[in-house]
Amino acid sequence: MRRDLWVGLSPNGLGQQKPNHYLDMLRTVWDNRAHPKYAFDVLTKGVCDGCALGVAGLHDWTIDGVHLCTTRLRLLEVNTADAIDPLVLADAEALRQRSGEELRLLGRLAYPMRRNAGERGFRRISWDEALDALAVGIRRAGGERVALYLTSRGLTNETYYVAGKAARAMGIASIDSAARVCHAPSTLGLKQTIGVAATTCSLRDVIESDLVVIWGANPANNQPVFMKYLYLARQRGTRVAVVNPYLEPGLERYWVPSNVESALFGTRMCDLHVPVRPGGDVAFANAVLKRLVEAGAIDRRFIEAHTEGWDELVSTLERQPIERLLDGAGLTAIQLDAFVDEYTRARSAILLWSMGITQHRDAVAGVQAIVNLALARGNVGRDGAGLMPIRGHSGVQGGAEMGAYATALPGGVEVNEANAAALAEQWGFEVPSRPGLTAPEMVEAAERGEIDVLWMSGGNFLDVLPDPRRVQAALSAVPLRVHQDIVVSSQMFVPGDDVILLPVATRYEQEGGGTETTTERRIVFSPEIPRRVGEARSEWRLFADVAIRVRPELAAGFRWPTNRDLRTEIARVVPLYAGIETLARTGDAVQWGGRHLGEGGAFPTPSGRARFTPLDPPAVELPEGAFMVSTRRGRQFNSMVWGDVDPLTGARRDAVYMDERDARALGLAEGDRVVLTSEVGEMVGTLELTRLPARTVQVHWPEGNVLIGSGPSHREPGSKVPDYNAVVTIRPA
Repeated sequence: MRRDLWVGLSPNGLGQQKPNHYLDMLRTVWDNRAHPKYAFDVLTKGVCDGCALGVAGLHDWTIDGVHLCTTRLRLLEVNTADAIDPLVLADAEALRQRSGEELRLLGRLAYPMRRNAGERGFRRISWDEALDALAVGIRRAGGERVALYLTSRGLTNETYYVAGKAARAMGIASIDSAARVCHAPSTLGLKQTIGVAATTCSLRDVIESDLVVIWGANPANNQPVFMKYLYLARQRGTRVAVVNPYLEPGLERYWVPSNVESALFGTRMCDLHVPVRPGGDVAFANAVLKRLVEAGAIDRRFIEAHTEGWDELVSTLERQPIERLLDGAGLTAIQLDAFVDEYTRARSAILLWSMGITQHRDAVAGVQAIVNLALARGNVGRDGAGLMPIRGHSGVQGGAEMGAYATALPGGVEVNEANAAALAEQWGFEVPSRPGLTAPEMVEAAERGEIDVLWMSGGNFLDVLPDPRRVQAALSAVPLRVHQDIVVSSQMFVPGDDVILLPVATRYEQEGGGTETTTERRIVFSPEIPRRVGEARSEWRLFADVAIRVRPELAAGFRWPTNRDLRTEIARVVPLYAGIETLARTGDAVQWGGRHLGEGGAFPTPSGRARFTPLDPPAVELPEGAFMVSTRRGRQFNSMVWGDVDPLTGARRDAVYMDERDARALGLAEGDRVVLTSEVGEMVGTLELTRLPARTVQVHWPEGNVLIGSGPSHREPGSKVPDYNAVVTIRPA
């Protein structure tokens, strides 16, 4: 026991602002009272469809004990829901104003539905009518004018693979997935520096590390299971530094419900908070590197034996005054030196990041800056050390690695003529050799009238992408939209010439089971837990069926007798996934690359060395009287909002987080109603005063998307991820 880490003596934080995990568990039992046995089977046999930490049943591959979080419990509501009466969708206009939560509570999408221009709502149709209409639309449009998007809501590797293969068989290069809007900069930045776009360490390394740096991430809200690893790490002496504009309450103190000590007394999780201003991450990382060089606190042996570009990096740093770097980071020298001391003392460190790094205009540079810090002290490829882009959804890693990505083919390889030709030999048909449209680009192409068919598996562009008014106009301009999903969502009700809804099975209902790839590169198997909801179909079969209808001469390549036969093909086409075909039961898994990538300093780059990247910090300039607004998450899972009040902060969905000093300067107080105005829209919210860097505010996502601009100038140019930040003015409402 570590009494020095206790939050207090109040049992389970009674009276404090925090989630009530046990009450949430009781609510889950009540909410799933119609199908308790099936809910229990999902929890005890299935692989979690929440974040990508990976839990099979109630256990994982790292530690003993039960793993269960409120996110997974809440997701049961879509896994056990009963079918919607098709007549409910007959009046689409009456449903347009309902919230996402209200729409989910209607139940499962159970039958193919169709709505043509001028009709008030949807009518039930047959599967043949639906798929024939889609196939005819694709043939008429040609692959150049068709776009396919896949979310990461519990999708399996099998579904991603077949979708990618089917799209390219039909000449569709524009296939993209949810990985685009979260970790695309991590993919690009890691590929350029260490040669592989994945976490270099395992979750066991978190527990064994001397220092865990949580950078632009909030796992207490987005990956709650991670907090148990962090608790165990704290017990053995791991230090934790949080680099984030706002010290999230769940990262300051947390009650791990499955551990008696932590559940009773809570656990202090953070030793040092570094309040870097939004956009100041490169400046901060460069300032740390300057201090390390000055103190001789670098791993010279590792740098000389296993890296390149160090001298160029040092030369660049020499031209950057420390005062300018501190100003860009929004920090004092004392705050900088406190972090440098932590990092220097640590014999091993894990640098973990998420969308606070990746959803910026200069996101790839942010990732490269973090890689520079890790390489400078040899914190890659050994126990307790590594680079960890922590994934927020169970399907994100596999989506990119299976080729459901506009800029990558199966195996994560680049889209070019040579790689396309090699894949064509495997598949037996020509493969498009140029990158396709990314998710944001699909919307812009639709706006220009260049998309005739938009086919979406899950997701909701109205919630996920910036400037929802522009998104809605673009969606309505597409002649044929096809939405396949488990539940209905607001984007389905945007009127169009022809809108088709297709009901699909959940991960757990998928024929033959399925696999996901976790944050630590572990390919894990989730068995089929049989259940039939209306006429819902397994998506890997559905994508294959459409490909056969469009190109019947290729039918043999899309008829797998079983899911295992499909996985055997995946293992052949993507050697990285060798062993996926052997998985058969809950808990079966293979970890590609082993515990560490870059083991012993060997990197899969052309030179065999990792590369330092000289970086000039981006200028962070604000007009007089303006503020930088960033988006944050509350009581939600990705864009699925669970409730109006965030149990970690106590704030409502319309909260505008602002520093107390900035509020006083504007004559504003806690609870005041304010209007935020950007170049594209306005948002009315309620002030929530806290501690933030000067002239920065935060609002919840997706509500804050009305403030976020879209288009090429509002995204990172290499990875094409949207910049979910904006410059706003603030006035009393």
